[in-house]
This record gives sequence, structure tokens and C-alpha cells, in this order.
Amino acid sequence: MKSELLIKNGRVIDPANAIDKKCNVLIVDGVIAEVAEEIQNSKFKMQNYRTVIDATGKLVVPGLIDIHVHFREPGDEEEETIASGSAAAVSAGFTSVVCMPNTRPPIENETDVEYVHRKARQARKTHVYLMGAITKGRAGVELAEMGFMAEAGAVGFTDDGNGVQDPAVMLRALKYAGMFDVVVAQHCQDERIAGSGVMNSGYHSTVLGLPGIDKLAEEAMLWRDIQLAKKTKVRYHAQHVSTAGAIRLIRDGKKDSLPITCEVTPHHLLLTEENCAEYDTNYKVNPPLRTERDIEALREAIAAGVVDALVTDHAPHLQSEKELEFLAAPFGIASLECSLGLYEKALISPGVLNWVGLIRLMTEKPAKIIGVDKGTLGKGKQADVTIIDADAEYTIDVRSFRSKSRNCPYHGWRVKGKVEKTIVGGEIRFSAGVN
Repeated sequence: MKSELLIKNGRVIDPANAIDKKCNVLIVDGVIAEVAEEIQNSKFKMQNYRTVIDATGKLVVPGLIDIHVHFREPGDEEEETIASGSAAAVSAGFTSVVCMPNTRPPIENETDVEYVHRKARQARKTHVYLMGAITKGRAGVELAEMGFMAEAGAVGFTDDGNGVQDPAVMLRALKYAGMFDVVVAQHCQDERIAGSGVMNSGYHSTVLGLPGIDKLAEEAMLWRDIQLAKKTKVRYHAQHVSTAGAIRLIRDGKKDSLPITCEVTPHHLLLTEENCAEYDTNYKVNPPLRTERDIEALREAIAAGVVDALVTDHAPHLQSEKELEFLAAPFGIASLECSLGLYEKALISPGVLNWVGLIRLMTEKPAKIIGVDKGTLGKGKQADVTIIDADAEYTIDVRSFRSKSRNCPYHGWRVKGKVEKTIVGGEIRFSAGVN
């Protein structure tokens, strides 16, 4: 017997196919079988389906994709596991995520890649992809086994958490990645400029007596890498862009038709360096929170189509670690489960984007960056679907997170845009009020 699921009467937004209208979506055996506008004039009326979801008043969109998460396994399973991170992801509407390789040990060979894939299959929640390390030990010296990892299914490479400091090493990495047509992603930070900084360099860091990270640390490495991308013509992705200067560099690179993309996080759109005033380590991130001017530049770039993906950079940590003094505490925010509401607050409410634009940056475009056949409700595609109540308001409560960690500064925030159901491969993996 065929497995059939009908989602009826929802507002279907599928930017990849230029669809934004009231439609019905039929899923058969885990695949999109049909998207039809009028239920009364189609074959939908003639059959009794095993599962019917009435999505009246809801958004029906391709499964959301987050190409920058940290699930901490192997090595720091007390902070997050692939299972707990996957559960958090589907509750947030993400049907696909990309794990970063800065685990302990790092993901740097095909065995490591296969381990993550196996754990993801066991979790049976969301599709888990991953990027392998560019260099062994993420030390920036010797290239990791990039070819073997690509063959094992790595969708890209990054030393995230560390920028590759040596331009010769980065050049070799780009050339090698080009042989396998995979993206190279970079944590743009020149450590010679950043030094031991823990927040944005400027007036506030001086007042707080904390060492700062100058914006030039990000912009100098990004400028260098753009020159390398110009030479190699290999796909290059700038991670968690945070400054107005970085945006100018990316805009100019795109004008030259270079194969460069970039991503932005919720915290770099909603928070500033001033949030660090009370030494609350939940606001300690890398790259650091910047200024209102940088936020304005990021929002303008998103509206203009310069930014290619919205990500979370979900970085869970133990409470005991985040309770250390600001200098000693780790960088990172756990925000996977409230990210949709945060992006609504940062981009839709102020009129920077509409829902079509937001969904594009969370489905179609990130799928293209990592080169996977996702982010669309096209006929014959795997049925990854997210159903959203765009008008539902709720209060963020970190105590309800499925993630193992609670290092989130948004506790108590009122946001709008709630995930109702997450469907992965035709199976309902999350349903609000049930899971």
C-alpha cells in the first residue's frame, strides 16, 4: 500500500519554483507527487488519503535548511549530540542541517564523515550533512584528507572556529576542493589582528576593560580570500559575516561575478556590543557582536540580495562553562530552536524581507551553496516540508529546548512565527503539541 499524505489549503511558498499561492501538496511514498491549486477541481477530491493535514491559514514551505550548526559529537556529547541536535532541528522546522567539523577530534577523514552519517541515520529526525576540516587538527598547516571526505559525502570544507591563516595553505585547499566541486567555507579572522580579543574592539571594550577584536581581522582575511577565489574560480563561502566592511567586499566580489557566497546569523542582526555591558557570557560570540551601523549594513545587504543564507551558528555549551568569567568562557549561542522567530523579528517585522524572501534564504539558496537537491517542493523531489503559523506569537523559553544546552540570551523574548509541523522524507518528524 502506498504511503500518502495530503497537505491542504495552505499558502504554499516555494521560491525555487516561483510559487506563492493557496495550494494543496500531495506526498506519495516520501516524494512530492503534486502541487495543485484547486482541490475541488483535481483528483484530490476523488480519493481518501491515509493522512490529511489541514494547513488553512498556515505557510507550507520547503523544509528549512541550516548550513551552520555545531552538534558537538564526537567529543563533547554532554553539550550536544547528533540525536539531541537533530531533535532540536526538526522542532525548529529544519529538515536539513550541516554540522561543522570542530569536534574533538575534528572531522578530518572519511571514517569521521561516516560516523556522523551513521549517528544521524540512527537519530531519524533531520538530514544531517557535514563539512570536513580543511586542515589536519584544524591547525592550518597540512591539508586534511579532503578528497576522501568528499567521496564519503562531505558537502564542503571549513576549519570553522579557526580561520586558515596561511594564504598558501588556503590556496592549495581551494585548488584541491575545485577538483571535487565542493564549497570551501571560511571563518574569516586574522588572528594576528584579533589576538586575544573577546568582543568588538571599540569604546565599549575599552570601558569594560576587555580585549577587543577589530573589524579589520574579519575584513583583512576576507579580502585575501576573495583574491584567492578570483585566481582559482572555486566556490568560496564566507561564514557568519558581521561587519559593514565585509559586506562591501562581498558586494564588490559579486559584481566581478566571482563564485562567492555568504551567510548571516540572528545574533548579528539583533544584538550589539552594548549587550556585553553586564559581562553576560551568553553574548560572547565569535565573530563578536558589532554595532548598530553594522546591523544596518547587514540588513541592507539582505534586502539587496547580497546575502545568500540565513544560518544559526548553533553553538551549545555547558552552563558551567558559560558561568566562567568573560575572558575564559567559550564563544557561542544556542539558538537553533528559536531562530525562525528571531529572523521574523529581525527581517520581516521591520520590512526588510517578506516571507517569500525569508524562505528563499532558508531553503533554495543554502541548498545551492552546499550542492544538495533540496529546498524545493518540485514534483518528484524528496518530501521535506515545513508548516509554519506565521501569526502565532510565543515567548522563548530555554527550559523547553530539546537541545542539551541553554546558553541562549533570548530567554523571555516575545517572537512571532511558529513551526507547526516538520515533515522529512514524507514522514511527520515533529508536530507542535505532540513531540
